[in-house]
Amino acid sequence: MASRIEDYGVIGDCETAALVGRDGSIDWLCWPNFASDACFAALLGNEENGRWLVAPVAAAPGESSWQASWRYLPQTLVLETTWTRDQDIVRVTDFMPSRGDHSHIARKVECVQGQAAMFMELVLRFDYGRSIPWVTREEHTLRAIAGPHMVLLRTNLETHGEDKKTESTFTVGEGEYLWFTLSYARSAQAEPPVIDPDVELEEAKRYWSEWSSKCTPAGSYTEAVVRSLITLKALSYRPTGGVVAAVTTSLPESLGGPRNWDYRFCWLRDSTFTLLALMNGGFFKEAEAWQDWLLRAIAGSPEQVQIMYGISGERHLLEWEVPWLAGYENSKPVRVGNAAAEQLQLDIYGEVMDAFFHTLAGIKVPRRVDLHLQRLLTEHLLTVWQQPDQGIWETRSGPQHFVYSKMMVWVALDRAITIAEHTGSDVPLEKWRHAREQVHAEVCTRGYNEKLGAFTQVYGGEELDSALLLMPQVGFLPPSDPRVKGTIEAIEKTLMHDGLLLRYNTTGSGDGLPAGEGAFLACSFWMVSCLKLIGRETDARALMNRLLSLRNDLGLFAEEYDTAKKRQVGNFPQAFSHIAMVNAIFDLEGQTPLRARHERTVRSAPGLHPAPGPKDTGSTPELDPQPSNPFSNTRDTGAQEPGPVNTQQGDR
Repeated sequence: MASRIEDYGVIGDCETAALVGRDGSIDWLCWPNFASDACFAALLGNEENGRWLVAPVAAAPGESSWQASWRYLPQTLVLETTWTRDQDIVRVTDFMPSRGDHSHIARKVECVQGQAAMFMELVLRFDYGRSIPWVTREEHTLRAIAGPHMVLLRTNLETHGEDKKTESTFTVGEGEYLWFTLSYARSAQAEPPVIDPDVELEEAKRYWSEWSSKCTPAGSYTEAVVRSLITLKALSYRPTGGVVAAVTTSLPESLGGPRNWDYRFCWLRDSTFTLLALMNGGFFKEAEAWQDWLLRAIAGSPEQVQIMYGISGERHLLEWEVPWLAGYENSKPVRVGNAAAEQLQLDIYGEVMDAFFHTLAGIKVPRRVDLHLQRLLTEHLLTVWQQPDQGIWETRSGPQHFVYSKMMVWVALDRAITIAEHTGSDVPLEKWRHAREQVHAEVCTRGYNEKLGAFTQVYGGEELDSALLLMPQVGFLPPSDPRVKGTIEAIEKTLMHDGLLLRYNTTGSGDGLPAGEGAFLACSFWMVSCLKLIGRETDARALMNRLLSLRNDLGLFAEEYDTAKKRQVGNFPQAFSHIAMVNAIFDLEGQTPLRARHERTVRSAPGLHPAPGPKDTGSTPELDPQPSNPFSNTRDTGAQEPGPVNTQQGDR
């Protein structure tokens, strides 16, 4: 059976990632990229569905048991597990080298003290744990092929086959060490070259240390911010700049339940949150890459914009079930793909336009093609905003008039207007301003419940929604407005269970699925910022410290937390939980250089005006395949880089 979700660490090469258990078993890996079929799928089944175990031989009766502790090497994604028994100490170091033409996993086994009998078991099962490969052996290389896939195990140790598995039992003495490397290639191509794992380890440590050293300090929370941003970097897809929501699919939001979704895609809803977390952290190059992914993904006809895309901007994310996998702790079905990609969710327009706004304010000069695309999106939004939608939580019970969705329509219009005002763009400003006022008035009239003293989840409803904690943070209403304070306090009273926030009442809302799920961690981080905004900083810090205590001992978050079972639940590691934490910390610290999301001026821009670009033709814009470097005016001249920007967060 798979380990607890919090008993996994992640290693990666910025194109894919693997989950390594505290017990030494890699139980999840999709090769060659995040969205590929898994070749280790024990996480959602058992060891017969694929895993790679390297650990001490289990203690015989009467012997002391091995005790494991682990850590990431400081400011890196190199995972080190230390096993101790009496006077014996053995260490396993796991990492993925920076990718060239091929992807590799390297595992180092070294005896620090005494000696240790070790066991290695490799079970490769392609196609999500289903396809058994054809295995051949040549000197120190084991070759496994199944259809288009080829994986090579290289080690100086003797291995042997056993029940369609590859095994090795060996002993390491004090001062001795050895390596295992696993490499991926397409079966029709040449074999991956042999790598020098000692050299690659030093390079990995150098790369991650140099990258993380650029992080903006965050007071006493700096360590947490650095670890979360390293995790976010690990979830980024280097070839395109996209960031997946999580490494996994179908880790349940409620153990044993059906709320199991595939999160190996990129959500437009994450746009502003991801952008600002990176910019707050000082990583402007990654923020620009994310923005460029966003522009490419949504390019085309505005009425065809989706709520999510594949890591390269793919639009077809067909959802299907994997019947041969039992599911994590029997949580079925196991799903691949995500049918929510076909839903109408109006709030994404607000996120996209807000991301455009903060990009222009923080890291780049706008091109005419960017402004033309924004105009097309805004004009399309004006034709659909009055429709009901499935909302931020992607309900499967039919469309409704969600208050959060309408609020984010206002955000989209507000940011589009602000950009146009500062760029002198030729847009129908009076029409847009009138629509902005109309949306604002409608939300305040139809979305506010006088009896509850709070904004509700849907027009005319009585259920609350934690997404509305973002209302003051996007500038819809100020924190001093009594309706905002009432909403915050009502959500705190109604949706906070055991000190953490639920997204909404799954029993009362009727979202199309059986009731019950864990507390959504991002919502609790939004509450941190809200408490700070309404003057309750002591409570905000107490909640922040409680949330930080829920990370696993490697500093990683899943999507949700089950307060009854005291376990992490949902897909892992969850980008948005980490993004939400980073932004809440910068809100809480309140450092002067930071820009709050609700600030709707462009004060941090050196001068906002359209850069030269293709003339507007009235047709669908084509993005410049090689856009100019937005940092060329800062990095190449020695001028000061733009300062960090700040906000709050939210998603799924």
